[in-house]
Formats: sequence, C-alpha cells, structure tokens
Amino acid sequence: MDIANPSDEHVMLREMMRDFVSEKVEPQALEYDRSEKFNLDLFRSLGEMGLLGITAPDQYGGSGLDATAAVIVHEELSASDPGFALAYLAHSMLFVNNLAQNGSEEQKSRIIPLVSTGEWVGAMAMSEPDFGTDVLGLASTATQRDDGSWLLNGRKMWITNGCIDEEGTPADVVWVYARTGTDSKGRSQISTFLVEKGMPGYSVGQKIIDKTGMRASNTAELVFEDCIVPAANLVGELGESLIHMMRNLEIERLCLAAMSLGIARRSLSEMNRYATERSAFGQEIRQFGQIQRHIGESWAKYRAMRAYIYDTALHLNLSQSGNRLDSDGIKLFAATAAKEIADAAMQVMGGYGYVGEYVVERLWRDSKLLEIGGGTLESHQKNITRDLEKTPEVIEQ
Repeated sequence: MDIANPSDEHVMLREMMRDFVSEKVEPQALEYDRSEKFNLDLFRSLGEMGLLGITAPDQYGGSGLDATAAVIVHEELSASDPGFALAYLAHSMLFVNNLAQNGSEEQKSRIIPLVSTGEWVGAMAMSEPDFGTDVLGLASTATQRDDGSWLLNGRKMWITNGCIDEEGTPADVVWVYARTGTDSKGRSQISTFLVEKGMPGYSVGQKIIDKTGMRASNTAELVFEDCIVPAANLVGELGESLIHMMRNLEIERLCLAAMSLGIARRSLSEMNRYATERSAFGQEIRQFGQIQRHIGESWAKYRAMRAYIYDTALHLNLSQSGNRLDSDGIKLFAATAAKEIADAAMQVMGGYGYVGEYVVERLWRDSKLLEIGGGTLESHQKNITRDLEKTPEVIEQ
C-alpha cells in the first residue's frame, strides 16, 4: 500500500488536484505573489470542486473526507502556490473543520453550507498584537449584555483571510477567541464566538503587506469595537475554547506539515531537473559531489517527511484530540526540512534560483512561515518534551 494514496478515492483526489494545479494554480502563482493579492475567484473554484468543506460532514454540504484527503490537497496546492494554500487552510481547517467538530447543530446547519461553497470566506482569530502562543494571556474580552448578546472588544493580528480583497472587506465569518472572565482557579476563561459580516463594530484595521512570504494570502488586523454578537453565536459553553483548540490544532499542524511537503517536493524536482540541464567544465553539474550532496540529502529528508506525515494522517481522529505528539513532531521536522530543501535547491540553481521568475525563490520565502505559524518550533519542542515525560513508553512501541 502506498501510505500517501491508501485508497482509490485518494488516488483520484490527488490526480484531480494535480490537474487543477497545473491548469489553474501554477499560471497565476507568480503574479499573485508579486502583487500580494488573494485570488478569490480561484479560491471559490475549490468550492465548486467540493474541497472548501473537505472534512465537514456531507449532511451540511461538506465532503466528509478524512485527514489523509486534507493532507493531499494541501500538499498539491503548496507544490505550486503555498500562499494560496495557506488561505485554503485558514478557511477549510481553521474555520470549517473547527465549526464541524465544535459547533452547535444550528451553527453547522446554517453556516457550513455557505463556507463549503465559497459564498462565505472564513478565518480564525486567536493571535493579538501582544499575544500569540500565550493563549491565556489574550486581551480581547466579551461581556454578556442583559438581552443575552455579547459585547466583544479587542484586536486580532496576523489573521489569514482577515480581509478578502484590496478594499479591506472583512472575512464573511470569523472564529474568535476572547476572555469572558476567570475560572475557579483564577485563570482566564477563554470562550469562542462566531462573528459574521455586518455585525456592528467588526472591521478590518489594516491589511498586512510586505511580508517575507505567503504573499498570495491576505493577512490582516481585525478590530472588534463594541461588536455585538448574538447569544446564538457563542460556540459550546463558556470557557471551552481550549477544548476547541486542542481538537483542531492537530489537523491544522498536520496540514501545515503537508504544505511543507509540497514545498519540499517541488524544490527537489526543480533542483534535480536543473542539475541535468546545467553543465559546467564539460559535464552535467549533477556529476559533482557538492551537487550530489544537496540532491541526495534533500531526497532523504523528503521521503522521511512524506512517510511521517501520511502515517500521522492515517491515525488522526478528526473528532477528538490525542495525537499531539506526532502532529507537533511532524510539523517540527517538516517545516525545517522544507526550508532546508528549498535552500538547497536555490544553491544548486545559483542565480536562477535566486530570482522570482524561478519558483524556488518563492518557495524558499514561503517556507519560513511554517516554522512560526500554527505553533512555533519552540512550542512543538516544549510539547513533545512534556508529552514524552508523561508517556515515555511510546518511544519503545
């Protein structure tokens, strides 16, 4: 069995994605990176393919597919346009999958059909100007009013899909984490809210420009100023945000690792091709030991990434947490390996690798975010070390 294509359905999905990427994604990738724009029309075409709600149950308009399917889509998109793939991840994993796993029946029935078609673009808002990994330090607050609705105040920063166009139109619906008080131990009580377009007090503060990479996805600051959120838009119970986060972080980090895999595969392919096309001192440069080291080590890293990513996908249960050790492990390894492979490709290709017309320069820039977003390398190292202290027996399994 090919672990990356365990069923005929997965094979068909990969073939469909490769055709789509070749015909639609690759031709626009460089242009949208240079202009720092999000290709909304291309994004909505993923809805027509049934991919925007890829892991959401089909009863709500999703496709009801598994973690492996989600990994395939992220890998294939990222082999061409990681920035566009990041916008897809923010919508399909950070919002749609989050809602499918944690929302109420009313919330899922009303919203998932809209985000699965692309009529609505979704985002998730956790990070703030002064807080990121430190979730319990969030400054955004939500206060319940007499009529049961909530008054949300705060700013969220670095939000992928926070705005959807150049006019600063905010995302149609955002999964927002905010403080609603303190628990019995005196810790911040973090709760989850669905903020929709048109709600008073919800706006875009600024679109973040001049990013190192992932420029084909829009990143924005979102502002909530006395934003009125209906009581029905509270997700779950008060203080349940950490549960929501844990359920969704594993698939998020797995798909970010899949993005690294796409970057690594394309970088390896480009350097391998170039090593045959380019000659020096009367022979192909692939005959030189220095080039062989770059290609050989990149191949080994790529294959290790691929095996670990798809093995983790095979064992990940979308409806519950419990696989953090490997979802952290694979993102920790894959993010760095992808950057190293993209760097090796640039080195092999020399001046051609260093300019924007050739894809590895963009892949090299895009790869860096994967060491930061969705959990920093340092947070993965901390989590893995803590988990191995609690369950050292897994090392011997």
